[in-house]
Amino acid sequence: MGHATGECTVTESPGQKGARLMTAGHCLATAAERQAAVAAASRGDLGPAVLLPGSHLTVWHTGSQAWVFGDGAGVVPVYWREHEGGVWWATAATPLAALTGAPPDLAWLLADLTLTGVDFRLQIAQFKGVRRVPPGSALVFRDHAVPDVVRLPAGPRSTLGKGARRLRDVLTTAVTRRALAAERVTTDLSGGVDSSSVTCLAVAQKPVLAVTYTDARMAGDDDLLFARRIAAEVGGITHRVIDARDAQAKHFDGLEDPDALPTTDLPSMSLGVLPMLAARLAPAAACGSGAHLTGRGGDNVLAAPSSHRVDAFLAGRRLQAFRRATDFARVCRIEPWRAWRQLAATTATPYPRALQRLADQLADPLPATWRPAPIDALAWCSATAAASWLTPAGRRAISQLVSSRVPHAGGHTAPGALHDRLDLEWMAGEHATFDAIARQLWGVPIHAPFLDTAVAAACLSIPPFERARPGVYKPLARVALAQLVPDWLLTRQTKTLFTTSVFDGLAANAPALRRIIAGSRLAAAGLLDARQAAADLESGIAGAPAPLGALHALLVAELWLTRLTTAATHTAWWQPAPQGSIPCP
Repeated sequence: MGHATGECTVTESPGQKGARLMTAGHCLATAAERQAAVAAASRGDLGPAVLLPGSHLTVWHTGSQAWVFGDGAGVVPVYWREHEGGVWWATAATPLAALTGAPPDLAWLLADLTLTGVDFRLQIAQFKGVRRVPPGSALVFRDHAVPDVVRLPAGPRSTLGKGARRLRDVLTTAVTRRALAAERVTTDLSGGVDSSSVTCLAVAQKPVLAVTYTDARMAGDDDLLFARRIAAEVGGITHRVIDARDAQAKHFDGLEDPDALPTTDLPSMSLGVLPMLAARLAPAAACGSGAHLTGRGGDNVLAAPSSHRVDAFLAGRRLQAFRRATDFARVCRIEPWRAWRQLAATTATPYPRALQRLADQLADPLPATWRPAPIDALAWCSATAAASWLTPAGRRAISQLVSSRVPHAGGHTAPGALHDRLDLEWMAGEHATFDAIARQLWGVPIHAPFLDTAVAAACLSIPPFERARPGVYKPLARVALAQLVPDWLLTRQTKTLFTTSVFDGLAANAPALRRIIAGSRLAAAGLLDARQAAADLESGIAGAPAPLGALHALLVAELWLTRLTTAATHTAWWQPAPQGSIPCP
C-alpha cells in the first residue's frame, strides 16, 4: 500500500523456473546484490534477501511457495486475514479491516497508551480479526493452505568493535545510495548526532538542502549552535533555519476539524505537530525534494534502553551492573538502594512471571495521581501514567491482554534486548505514518536510514550494555562514524528537550484539546475515565507537572478513531479489478 510503480522491482531466478524476488519500497540493492539474493534463496538461504539494503517489503515466490516479509524494524509491516475461502495480505491493516468492516481493537489502543515492555502487538493488529506478521518473521504460503508465520534467519551477536565496522559500511550504503538515487536531496539537521551524521554522509555525494527547526524555547539550546557549525564547516550544505515564531506553529495546532486531518494506518504522534512538520518540510517541498533524509531511529539503535543494566547483570557482569545502576539512580535523583533492589528483583523474575504480576496489578484500581517511578525503567514491564485513567472495564481489558502474552514470553532473554526491539518497532511505526502524512500533504518522501534492516541489525547485534558507556553519549557512533563526521560532533554530551514547547502548545490550543478529550470514544466505550484524563490535561495547560507523552498519545488515538468513521469504508479501499489486470499472483 502506498508504493509507486517505480518503487517495485522484480528479479527472476535464472536457475529456477517461475521463481522470482519482488521488493516494494525503498530497496537500495544493486542488480548484482539482487541476483546474489535470488541465487541464495534458490538454495534455501534467505539470509541475503533479508539483509538487502533499504527498507522495503520482500516477496520470494518459488511457484509452489511464497514468503512475504517486511523490513526488520517494522517500517513496512505485513498484515493478513482469512476471507472468502482465501488469505488476503497487505502492508497496511486498514484496507484488510475495511474488507469485512472489522472495527478497531480498543484493547490494542489502550495497551499502546498504558503499557511498556509488553509485546501486545506480537501477532495482532489494531483491528479485530486482522493479524500481524512480527518484524523478523515471514508469512509463508504453501499449497493454498492457511499460511505459517516463520522466523527469518538472524545474524550472530557481535562485539562493539565488530558491530561498529559493520554499521559504518551499511549506514554509508543506506545514505549514499539514497542521495545518488534522487535528483534533489534534503535533510533534517537538528544538530544532534543522528541527523547531523546522515547529513554529512549525504553531502559527501552531492549538495544538499539541510533544514533546522527551532522555536523560542529551543533557540538558545545547543542544537541550533551545532547545526550552524555543521553547515558552516562541511561543504555543500545550503542551510535553512525555520523558526516557529515566524511560521506561527505550535504543538497541537490545527486539530479543530478532525475530518480535515490526513489518514494513517496507525495512530500517529505526527498529528500533534502537523503545522510544525509543514513548516519544517516547506523548503523540501518547494525545491522538489526526491528524498528527505532524517536521523529518526538513531536513538533506538545507537543508544541503549535503561534496562541494559539488567542485561549486564544477567550476562555475568554484576559489578558493572550495580555501578551503572548507581549512576542511573544519581541521574534520576533517587536513592541508590532503590535501583539496586529493582535490579535484583528483575534479574530474579522470569519474564512470564513479571507479565502475570503486571496483569494482577492492573486488575486493581490505581490512584488518580499515580505515576510510574524512574526505577520502572529497570523492570521487564510496567504501566505508564495513562493507566490511572482506566475504568474497571479498561483495567480488565488490559489485564486480560497482558495475561494472554504470558504463554508467548518464554523466548525473551533479557529486558534490554526486549525493550530494544519493542522501542524500535514503535519508532518504525511512527516513521511510517510520518512518511505517509508527508507524501499525502506535501509530496515529500521521508527516509530514515537508521531504521533500515541492515543498519538496525548491525547495531542490535551488539548487546545493549555494550552500546552504553558511563559518561559517553552514543559510544557506538563514536567508533563507527569516526572520520566520516566531525570529531567534535561525536563528542557532544547534550540533548535538547522539548518539554517547554509542549506546554506552550497545550495552553495555546486548550479549547480544541478539551473537546477531543470530552468526546473520547475510549471513554464512550467505558474503558477510560475522561474526567481523570481531562484533569491531567488541565494541569498541562496550566504549566503544572503532567504526563505529556501520555496526553499526546491519547489525543492522537482519539483523532485516529474519529477519522476511521469517515475514511475507512470498504468503497474507499476496494473495487473490482478487471480480469487479467493483476500481473503478479
